[in-house]
Amino acid sequence: MGEADVHKALEKLVRTLDAYRIPYAIIGAMALNEFGYRRTTVDVDVLLTADGLATFKRNVLGRGYAEKFPGSRSVRDTEYGIDIDIVLAGSYPGDGKPKPIAFPDPEKTAERGARVALLPLPRLLELKLASGMTAPDRLRDLADVQELIRLLGLPETVAADLDASVRDKYLELWRAVLHAREP
Repeated sequence: MGEADVHKALEKLVRTLDAYRIPYAIIGAMALNEFGYRRTTVDVDVLLTADGLATFKRNVLGRGYAEKFPGSRSVRDTEYGIDIDIVLAGSYPGDGKPKPIAFPDPEKTAERGARVALLPLPRLLELKLASGMTAPDRLRDLADVQELIRLLGLPETVAADLDASVRDKYLELWRAVLHAREP
């Protein structure tokens, strides 16, 4: 199992979701890669609705995918040995507790990129910020936002496109990147 297998599993997953017309959005490190931030990962994170998950499982379990454990929401690609972590629309990032930001319905929010469907960058930033702000074990999400700011040269004005609950944290990370560039 290597990085190439993760990419093959992603491509297979996208073909499968498209074949069954299941709305989705790739999230997590694979989404970051699509936005130009190369981050190594060993799994694929995908956003589905509850109906999308039910359709997916009904059609693919035992056909190249298996539940990670009985009753698990997430699955394992049995061909490539890669975990597919499934996040449900309406759930909350980070600590899982209700907050102003929830995972959106991919059918209404996702945009088709060159290879896969993704959330618009401001929505991905919001989710990563909310996750990192509420779960002490998810500080990597804040580092991801900081790297996106740095690598993509995101402007301060992006903050206006973010939910008010995460706007100050974005600005804090943006200022940190700006100050790191100063001599």
